[in-house]
Amino acid sequence: MKVAISSDHGGNNLRKEITNLLTELDIEYIDYGPDADTSVDYPDYAVPVANDVVAGKVDRGILICGTGIGMSISANKIKGIRCALVHDVFSAKATRGHNDTNMLAMGERVIGPGLAREIVSAWLETEFEGGRHERRINKMMELEKN
Repeated sequence: MKVAISSDHGGNNLRKEITNLLTELDIEYIDYGPDADTSVDYPDYAVPVANDVVAGKVDRGILICGTGIGMSISANKIKGIRCALVHDVFSAKATRGHNDTNMLAMGERVIGPGLAREIVSAWLETEFEGGRHERRINKMMELEKN
């Protein structure tokens, strides 16, 4: 598995924590930055990750900003992306198992590093269940055509 990760200035610290986790889990990743704590615009960092997920350059993407909201909205504007804003382990598992999400968003100002590590681990480890969920995802993705 190969993961892309990015943040805005409000998610830099948590992004560094998650890149450490990815290294510990021996998961290959690309860090899209930013490299400094100066203010940046989250769409500028969400969209390249989303584009690379859709293009198949990476398998999944992780985005972090202050709340996770701006990043998730930006990513979900890209056709083919299913990005979930998650702040608990149950939702991380459910969004992979039921929604086959290909991107995860979190907020550094909402959760701490320990919980974020648990969320990312659960999200990465959970497989899509398929079955009845496949039909629902197909209907959801059809909405992009409208």
